Formats: sequence, C-alpha cells, structure tokens
Amino acid sequence: MNRRDFMRTASGLAAAGGGLVLLGKGDAAVAAGEPAAHPLPLLPQTPKRLSDATRALAERAISGEHGRGMRNADFSLDESAVEGMSRDMRYAVAAKLIAEKAPLRVLPGEKIVGSATLLEGPMHMTPVAGVPSISHTTVGFHRVLPLGYGGLKRQIEERLARGDLDDKGKDLLAAMTLCLEAADTWHRRNIELLGKLAAESTGEDRDNYLSVIEAYRDVPGDPPKTFHQAVQSLWSMWAFHRLLGNWSGIGRIDDMLGPYLKADLEAGRLTVDEAREILAHFWIKGCEWIGALKGRGSGDAQHYQNIILSGVNAAGEDVTNEVTYLVLDIVEELHISDFPIAVRINRDTPEKLLRRVAEVQRHGGGIVALYNEEVAIDGLVEFGYPVEEARTFANDGCWELLIPGRTTFSYVPFDALAILHGTLGLHDGTQPPPEFATFDDLYAAFLRGLSAQVDSHNAVADGWASDGHPCPFISLFVEDCVERGRGYYDRGSRYTVLAPHAGGMANVANSLLAIRKLVYEDGTLALPEFVRILRSDWEGHEPLRRWILSRIPSYGNDDDEADAMVARLFDDYTELVGRVKERNGVLRPAGISTFGREIEWSKPEAGRRASPDGHHRGEVLATNLSPSPGTDKAGPTAVLKSYCKMDFTRLPNNGTVELKVHPDTVKGEAGVRALVALSRSLVDLGGMFMHVDVVDSELLRDAQRNPDKYPNLAVRVAGWSARFATLNEDWQNMVINRTQQMC
Repeated sequence: MNRRDFMRTASGLAAAGGGLVLLGKGDAAVAAGEPAAHPLPLLPQTPKRLSDATRALAERAISGEHGRGMRNADFSLDESAVEGMSRDMRYAVAAKLIAEKAPLRVLPGEKIVGSATLLEGPMHMTPVAGVPSISHTTVGFHRVLPLGYGGLKRQIEERLARGDLDDKGKDLLAAMTLCLEAADTWHRRNIELLGKLAAESTGEDRDNYLSVIEAYRDVPGDPPKTFHQAVQSLWSMWAFHRLLGNWSGIGRIDDMLGPYLKADLEAGRLTVDEAREILAHFWIKGCEWIGALKGRGSGDAQHYQNIILSGVNAAGEDVTNEVTYLVLDIVEELHISDFPIAVRINRDTPEKLLRRVAEVQRHGGGIVALYNEEVAIDGLVEFGYPVEEARTFANDGCWELLIPGRTTFSYVPFDALAILHGTLGLHDGTQPPPEFATFDDLYAAFLRGLSAQVDSHNAVADGWASDGHPCPFISLFVEDCVERGRGYYDRGSRYTVLAPHAGGMANVANSLLAIRKLVYEDGTLALPEFVRILRSDWEGHEPLRRWILSRIPSYGNDDDEADAMVARLFDDYTELVGRVKERNGVLRPAGISTFGREIEWSKPEAGRRASPDGHHRGEVLATNLSPSPGTDKAGPTAVLKSYCKMDFTRLPNNGTVELKVHPDTVKGEAGVRALVALSRSLVDLGGMFMHVDVVDSELLRDAQRNPDKYPNLAVRVAGWSARFATLNEDWQNMVINRTQQMC
C-alpha cells in the first residue's frame, strides 16, 4: 500500500468510527520527490554562524542522500513465536527485533547520532509489526527527558507493585517494558558502532566520535546532565519513535533544553557558538527522510515534526531563553523547512524576539508561524482545561491545539461549502430548485445541514480510540497510560480528542452574502433562477459572475458587512459543536481547516458545484480560515482585521490565516518593522494563528517551469512547509494562486 492509499484507508477508518484515525493534512500526505544535490545557499543578509563542516552535513541531508538509501526491513517476525500473544506484546517483540536488526548510520563529524533508517517509517507504518503507526500528536518528551528511560521503568515497576491492574493492563505494561529494552538495545548498538569508528579513526574524526560517546553513553537511559547530553537524549527518544514509524511532534524545545544550556553557560562548560553547532545537528538529523519516497504530491517535510518556541509555562512564566534564539539562528542560516516552527507570542513578548522572528520570516519558506497564546489559552480554559495545562499547549503536527504528552488526538474534516451547495439543490439538477421565502429561511436550512454533519461527527466520536490499536512505546510517553493500564488508542491517555473541522467557511459566507443581496435585498433575480444559473456553471451569465466577484463585498478586506456574515457563520458553527463538548470520554473541540483539501474538494467527484460567490465548478477556493484567493484586495492588514473579528475563544482547536507577502516589501529595517507590526496586530486584535510566507509568485512560476533551478525552495503549504519542487502541479498552483500581498 502506498502512502496515498494508506492515508485514504485511515480516513475511511475515521468515517467508520474505527479506533485508528490518521488523517493526512492534504488529500494525502504523499511522498517527497528526489531532490537533486545542490549547494546549500547562504541566504541574503544571513550571517554565517555555523561551521563549514556543519553546513556540509546539512547539504548532504537536504539533498536526499540519506533518504534515497533507505530500504524496507529485510527481516520479519517468527510468527510461531508470537502466536497467541496480544497485539501489544506482538508489537513489542517487533520493536525488539527492529532495534536488533535495523541498519545503523553514523557519519563522520556528526555531533548527534541515531538514525531511523527503515523505509516503513516515512511510509507511516511500523516495520515488521505490519500495523499503521501514530501521528497527529505530541508526546511527553518534556516529561521523559528529565526522567530517562530508567525513570519510566521505575514507574512501571511501582504501578505493578501496587496491584489492582487487570490482565490487559499487566500485559500492556509488560509490552512497554519490552519496548524500553528494545530502545536500550538500539542505544547499545549505536554506542558500539561509535566505539568501533573511534578506534579506526584519527585526528578530528576520532575526537568527535569520543565526544559523541561521552554525550550519548548514559542517555536516554539516565537523565541528562549537560546540554549536549540533553540534545542527544531528546533526539534518541524521538528517533526511536521514528524508527518504529511514529510521527510525533517535538513540542516546546526551548522549554526542555533551555535549563541545560543555562547551566552549561554559567559553569563555563560550553559557549553559545558551541551550543549552536550541537543544536544545528539536531536540525540536520531531522532531514534524513528527505528523498525516501518517490513522486510528487502534497510535498515533503510532512512528518509532523513540529517545534514550539517561547510563551509561558504552566506557572505563567515566560520560557524564552538562549535556545529560542539559537533555533531561529539555525533556521535562518540552514533554511531547513522540515521542522515547522510556531512561536507563541503575547502582549509582553519582547521586541527582540519579534524582530528575530521577522528577520527569519522574510527569508521565505513559511517555516516560522505565530500563535497568539493569550487567546489560545483562554479558549482551552473556556473549553474546560485547567489553566495550568492550557498554558502548556503545543500542536498535533500542524497547528491544532492539544496538551502535549496527555492527549490522544485526531480530527475529522468536512466541507461546509458542499453543505451549502446541497441546501441550494445544486447536486441534483433533475429536481426543481428549492424556494425559501426569506434569507433567514435559507440560512436555517443550511444550519440544519451543518447540524446534521456535527451530529454525524459526534456519533463517530462516541466510539473513537477504544479498540486498543497497538502502540505501547507511544503509550509510555503519554499520561496516564501506565497508571490506567490502557494504551494510547484504548482510552489510556488523560485526554481523548476527536475534533470536527469545517472547511470552506470563507466561500460559504461570501456565497450567503451574494444570495442575500442579489435575491432578497435587491431582487435582481429569484433564487430558483440563480440556482439554474449555478447548475449550468454560469453558462451564458459571465457578466453576472464577474459583477458578483467585483461588486459583492468579500471576507478579507476589513469590510464590516462581509466579515459580519463570516462571524455569524463562525458563531453558529461553534455553537453547534459546543453543545457536546464531551461524551463517552471523548472531547470534541471545534476547529476550522482545509489543510489542502480545497484541492480535493474542487474535483468533479467531490460535493462542490459552481458557487454563488462567483466561482466556477472546479476552482480551488479558500484555505483554512483565509480569504478566497484573489478576493482579498486591501492588503495584509485588512486580511488580518477581517480574520480577527472572530471570537477565537469559541474555537479551541484553532483556525488559521495565511498571508503571502512579496519579498520586495519586507526588505531592510522597514520590512522588519512591518512584519513585527503584523505580529503585534495578531495579538492586539485577538487572532489565533498566522502563517506568513514571503515569496514572489513570479519566482514560483519560474520554479514550476524549471524545478532543477530551485531544488531547495521551500514554501508554506498548510500546517507544514515543503520544498516547492516536491509539490505536484495542483499543489503548486494552490500556493501560486494565493493573493500576493504588499506589506
């Protein structure tokens, strides 16, 4: 099964209410292309802070060298030996075999080691076990890092000693213990290889191997004592998850690593420059799956390896530290897009950080996005989370909010525009067009369809994550799986979340406003006549279509009439979802997204037809909670003002706005100030999440025609960034057709 087919299968499980819901962020999270080797460019105005050796390692990883060398596991389980075992124990035996047999890779000069080398990993499968792996989550690295695997073993032992676990719980904890033994085996093999390489080397290579051995010897079994140990420990834990096929986000890396760096700097064990080199190797290691899968689709870098920076901790204290700025240094210089970064900002965020973010953003790639954490935290608290937990929020792999290390998460998307088209009778041209005496009657009929969709979601959610899909290693990193004796997909985690996500909202609102004005206010035409025009895809009515596009107000221009319609729709949707916040142990926070599905929904077999807001059938329309392409004509500030008219505390699973800004308008000091002003406006106006991608549409068109000229050109796609050359034409056009804003 290829990755596209797998993602479709997983989506089918979601629709059927199965225990595993794994939804890709586009039509499918498909494979990276095979980028050509290309020198790593030093971006204009970017200081060169990293060594030539580190940049050379980055070039090798970004070129796809390591990914192209990946192969499927050439070993398998002895089925007779696992016959009669539970699914969890069978998984654990597979993990032990993977740890014993997976190829190792250690490169000269690496400061961080351990590689997920089996091709099943980027295929989203658990090697050998033959089951889909886990994504759309951020597990509790922040909890396990200071404990070490030894601390997890002691927790298991203490839980078993207390008794009161049923046989299923005892079996799960035994499987967890075997998974920890597997992780130890993989660690030992890497240490042995490092020792062998050191013995065979001389000079700088030998010194580096010995330095890595010193940093790696005791972690992640024991808690780290130094920054290098902490970075290596975090990488080792995450890489073993990846070796088992899992795609977890990393979470709040500066909060986790900052205290170790602070201690090293104060003790004189390390300099800032040395720390930057070590952390850069973490970023480089995260590129090892580039080139693993052939073909083009919704882009590479879709392994949900998200990073969160800055913001407050559980006690409400700012966590910004030296690591925060080192991450931005590394991303600015290496321009690695495989770790999408979200910076949490608030009214007290220092100007220094906002400026540093702006300086990185203007190099393009859409790698750094922004949360307004004030609204995010308020929304989570209003939904029902304790404020101390809400303050620790991270994301699932794009930008949906969750409590890291405590949440089993997925979401189910649906197309609200298709619901409106169904309400208008556009799906069946054989029936007479519907008639509604008033606009409110039409709107009420649409809400009935929307309500039915929410009810359908709730029916699926009632039985979700209760089948015990095997994932004992993931479950080790998620509270309260050990305590309850239940796994991640068996209601073991503290929070089980299945969020409904509406798409097409901007076009629904624009369409409703067009109907209200043309049919019910101006009397330009009757609704049945308008429906017949839409059924014919505007044939013979091109002047009317163009008039609607040019004269009817649209969301994204700070127009009160248009934005009021979006706000009405937003409030009614969130009210419908909010009627059932939790049932049967499953939370259902509202979200708004498309994550690229606007491409899939534009296809003839999907539920969209010609749209009342002036669009032909088959057009790719609005993404997420952004304006429809080409309709936002008043500049980026107007877009942001329209977006921020929503009350995002009603949307605890988030909804984002994207801005595509021309590079010429963010040059120099004035450009930095303009981007900082947008960031401040996001907070001051009460928005939730903002992507800013600085890119020239003409350059993208040239890259589409001449991909070999731009192998490392990254763009923001949705919740992820990807190298433009790995997108297929539909996805490239989607990015190109976003409105080019002048800051």
